[in-house]
Amino acid sequence: MIFTMRALFEFTVLFVITLFTLLKPGGVKAIASENLLIRQQLIVAQRARKRAPNLKTSDHFIFALLCSLISLNRLRKIAIIVKPDTFLKLHKALVDRKYRLLYSNKVSKKPGRKPHSQALIDLVLEMKQRNPHYGYRRITMQIFHSFGITISCFAVGRILRKYNKSHPSGSGPSWLTFIGHTKDSLWSVDLFRCESIHLRSHWVMVVMDQFSRTIIGFAVHAGDPHGCMFNKIIAGKPLPKYLSSDNDPLFEFHRWQANLRIIDVDEIKSIRGCPTSHPFIERIIGTCRRELLDRTLFWNERDLSNKLNDFKHYYNETRGHGSLDGRTPEQKADPKITTPNVANV
Repeated sequence: MIFTMRALFEFTVLFVITLFTLLKPGGVKAIASENLLIRQQLIVAQRARKRAPNLKTSDHFIFALLCSLISLNRLRKIAIIVKPDTFLKLHKALVDRKYRLLYSNKVSKKPGRKPHSQALIDLVLEMKQRNPHYGYRRITMQIFHSFGITISCFAVGRILRKYNKSHPSGSGPSWLTFIGHTKDSLWSVDLFRCESIHLRSHWVMVVMDQFSRTIIGFAVHAGDPHGCMFNKIIAGKPLPKYLSSDNDPLFEFHRWQANLRIIDVDEIKSIRGCPTSHPFIERIIGTCRRELLDRTLFWNERDLSNKLNDFKHYYNETRGHGSLDGRTPEQKADPKITTPNVANV
């Protein structure tokens, strides 16, 4: 009896509230929209799922349409919770769509290299097994002369690195590693691009020390990159003897070469079409993307610069590195520093 009276009381209160809502201007529309929205949520929640319901395109459209008809105060009580990861995925999808529309001939065409046929892959692998001493260019020429098939030597290299597990690799350190082990003698510089929350392109220049893996600094510019970004990073810092860079057009300009002659720094160029010849700076860029830029958004040049500077202090002073036996770059540069890092705690 108590339960029946309580249910009757709650029903009466809800009836009165609904009646007052219906008497307001637009009340019928609000009540009908709220009921349809709750019904659609129940339909989505009852679907078979492992972790979360999969929303279809029609679901997004229905939710957006019905939410526009409900008052803001009421919407806060019945709205679906959105995680920060949803905004990050949305921003990444917008960036991908931007570059797909800019650089793809057809929107429906998947960008990137066309995959090689299995017959061509088997041909390259068989020729390498029959002639282990053949290099990429020799295999390319033999395929062209014997079968009339045109294939790039770089494509042959990618096929062998991916499918030929017994492909011999050179032993010993590279020249960059060899020179970098001489303390404070070699720095590396490179550029990468990222997009703001407004989808505006920002260029970032990063400079690192090869010996200690220390990030010397970042420079950000919301436009075409220029050599003054490098001068901004090295201002007030002791200069190295060598500087390694890739074959980006910025590093080929006469002004860039003249600037290096003025500060008395010799430049070492990486091999064209071979990112593995410039590995450490590429690794830092990848780490910066995975641990910072893929997890947060930025508004403008100043906001990005502040976040990159915070990441630089974290990377140099706190983050342990497997290639440095768990030490931080700061501990590698100065062995007297014994502050424990996160990896050792």
